[in-house]
Amino acid sequence: MAASDGQKAIEDFASLDLKTTALLLDVDGTLIDLGPSPFEVHVPDALCHSLDVLLDRTGGAIALVTGRPIRDIDKLFSPLKLPTVGGHGAELRLPGGKVTLAVEPLPETLRRELTQAATPGSGVLVEDKGYSVALHYRQAPDQEPRLHALVTSVRDRFTGEALEVLRGKAMFEVKRSGISKGDAVRHLMQRQPFAGRMPVFIGDDATDETVFAAMPALAGKGYSVGRKFARLAGIFATPEQVRDALSRLSR
Repeated sequence: MAASDGQKAIEDFASLDLKTTALLLDVDGTLIDLGPSPFEVHVPDALCHSLDVLLDRTGGAIALVTGRPIRDIDKLFSPLKLPTVGGHGAELRLPGGKVTLAVEPLPETLRRELTQAATPGSGVLVEDKGYSVALHYRQAPDQEPRLHALVTSVRDRFTGEALEVLRGKAMFEVKRSGISKGDAVRHLMQRQPFAGRMPVFIGDDATDETVFAAMPALAGKGYSVGRKFARLAGIFATPEQVRDALSRLSR
């Protein structure tokens, strides 16, 4: 991607009309840089300031759209508590509201089999979210075949459960089927203060594809970070450029 493409995305994004726009923002790899593990990331103070200002200037029409549980998002962005789609659509929090769940937790026996993938010295890290289990092998790429075999085996043995496997950046996530970020965003855009606004989404990964796919029917715009998706309005080179664009938009 040419450096000028990222600069063009910054300028285009920073010209949005906050009175008519709803901002929808992925977190990892979009707002913040990927760390050695999901538990070793940094949220800059300047980013939190930009989001706080934009929350006010959009009348609350800004939401994080993430695979992380909302409880973890609140810790990362404390003291902010933004409207949030969590767990790839399994959780939703509207402005000023409580967290609602769209699915039931996975069986404990299923989750236990997956979490045992993090054997000592393997470099595999596990996120047990209840309604899903994510296996991260960012620090151990050689573990991908073993984890793929484990996930396939668990799906084959728990045939009574409606399961789906998401593949992200060095990650497998086993979750309830029938939920997605895209479906959650469609629901969110029917609720105030998002309804009637143009949704603008920024994402970076295959787990964001359902949101990009939802944008045309919602008369929205999609921006990505570092990779191409269909029908994008622009591509940022890095999360740093996204943070720059948000800072400019908040001024």
